[in-house]
Amino acid sequence: MRFALLHSPELLRPFQEKTIHRATPACETVIVDGSKTGPSYVLGGTGREHERLIRQARIFNPFTERLFRNAGISRGQRVLDIGSGVDVAMLVAELVGPTGEVVGVERDANALTKARSRVAEAQLRNVSFVEADVGQVASSKPSSKPFDAVVGRLILEYVSDAAAVLRPLSNLVHSGGIIVFQDCYWAPLLQLTAHLPLWAKCVSLIYRAFERSGANINMEHLLYRAFLDAGLPTPKTVIEIPVGDSPDVRRWVYDLFCTLYPRMHEHNLSTNEVGDLESLLSRLEAELDRAKSFAACIGLIGAWSQMT
Repeated sequence: MRFALLHSPELLRPFQEKTIHRATPACETVIVDGSKTGPSYVLGGTGREHERLIRQARIFNPFTERLFRNAGISRGQRVLDIGSGVDVAMLVAELVGPTGEVVGVERDANALTKARSRVAEAQLRNVSFVEADVGQVASSKPSSKPFDAVVGRLILEYVSDAAAVLRPLSNLVHSGGIIVFQDCYWAPLLQLTAHLPLWAKCVSLIYRAFERSGANINMEHLLYRAFLDAGLPTPKTVIEIPVGDSPDVRRWVYDLFCTLYPRMHEHNLSTNEVGDLESLLSRLEAELDRAKSFAACIGLIGAWSQMT
C-alpha cells in the first residue's frame, strides 16, 4: 500500500503490500560508530544496521525502482550510484541488466564489504565499488568514461550543501544523461502517527535525534532547490509514502528507534515515556491493532533532471 503525491499523474502505478503474519523479535540496539560516518550521519555502520537497511530496502525498493524508471534508467546504461550502502547498487543492476554497468560509491568500509558480498552472492558481474566520500566523488574519477546517469537514495540529507555535491556530479554524465536522487520527507510520518500515542512518541524522538545530529530534515524543500542551485535543469519531482501492514513496514519505526537509541541519549532526549525496549515492538504492534490502523514509514521525495 502507498500514498502518493505526484508531479505528473501518469506516473502513478498501483502498488499494494501483502499482509503477512508478523513476528516480534527483541530489540537489538545498534551503537553508532562516529569514526566511520560524517557528523550528521546518525545511523552508524555496524552489521546490525546493515541488516536493518536490507529490511528497509524491501520496503523502499519498489518506490525507488519506480522513480528510477520514470527518470529514464534503463537496460544497457552505465550508472554511478552515490552513497550506495549495502543495497541500492543491486537494484540499479537489475534495471540496467547484464549489458549495463553500475559503479557504487560508498565511504564506509564495512558497508562496502557487505555490499560486495551480496553482489557476489547474487552473481552480479556488472557491479563494482569505489571507496570515497560523497563530496569527493568527482575528484576521485570513478571512471574515465561519462555515465548515463548518477543516482542516490537517502544520501543528500546528510550533506551540508546538497547543491555543492550535485554540481560536480553533473559533470560526470554526458549530454542527455540523468541525475536522480531520492530522499526523506518527514511530515507525512508525523501526521500519520499522530493518533497513535506510542508511535507518535517514538517518531518524535527519531525526528529530534536526526535534527540534533545536524541532518537536513526538510528535504521536501531542499532537494528541488539544490537541483536549481547546482545549475541543473528544472527537476521533475514525486513524493510517495510507504504504508501498509507487512512485517517490514510494521517494524520500520521500531528498527530505526533501536538504531538511534544511543544517539537520543547523547542529545539528552528522554526515552522514559516509551518504556523498555524489550517489549517495544509488541506494544507498537498492539497499538496498531487496537486502532485498526496501518503502519507508515518516512515519506520519499524524488527529483530528476536530464542534462542538456
